[in-house]
Amino acid sequence: MTTVTPASEPMIVLEDVHLKLASLAGEVNILRGMNLAIPEGETVGVVGPSGSGKSTMMMVMAGLERPTGGKVLVGGQDLGAMNEDQLALFRRENVGIVFQSFHLVPTMTALENVALPLEFAGRSDAFERARAQLDAVGLGHRLSHYPGQLSGGEQQRVALARAFAARPKLLLADEPTGNLDGKTGQSIIELLFKLHAETNTTLLLITHDPALAARCDRMIRVQDGVIASDERNDRRRSAESGDERVVPIRRP
Repeated sequence: MTTVTPASEPMIVLEDVHLKLASLAGEVNILRGMNLAIPEGETVGVVGPSGSGKSTMMMVMAGLERPTGGKVLVGGQDLGAMNEDQLALFRRENVGIVFQSFHLVPTMTALENVALPLEFAGRSDAFERARAQLDAVGLGHRLSHYPGQLSGGEQQRVALARAFAARPKLLLADEPTGNLDGKTGQSIIELLFKLHAETNTTLLLITHDPALAARCDRMIRVQDGVIASDERNDRRRSAESGDERVVPIRRP
């Protein structure tokens, strides 16, 4: 299943998306009518308090969680019309995901971890691609190391290499620096934006840091299961000072 997205068509469209889950205390409304459109190649920073629905929104976009109402379109395809096998194939060919926890296979080397999804996709050049992607994230000298032999920052670099190796059209990153110290986290963010710029992948970045979200083309705030605000970060360079200023502009 190969997705071809027309330039005029958004990469992601959420139309009145609801998600209700049963609990011992009764039904819980997690998403309460979410509407959003994200053009191809755009970077979007997502902020909001814990429990607001940020991660659930991401899971819905990846087809890992099915909404109980509304429509989810990714790359022009209706995820609600797919069965589980079709969704798995769609993710494999179109979506890369980076989590706060690295989710590496501990018994596999860095090279094997990156090559694994490419092998599942039936690519004959899986290890060649994996090696090139690890070189791109500065880990060409760590190919044979296991996750337990790598630092936290190195493990997240492996996770980034794995996410980008298949050239996904959509990259979803959920607090990718949450388990890292400040300096290491900053290097991971710089690498993430560098890879985005090289591939033009549509990037959705969930973060608790408004300054980080302000580096994206847009910043959306999720509150109580809806999009509470949607602002474009207009980067203008001052002719007088030469400094770049980020000016939030509320979208209509």
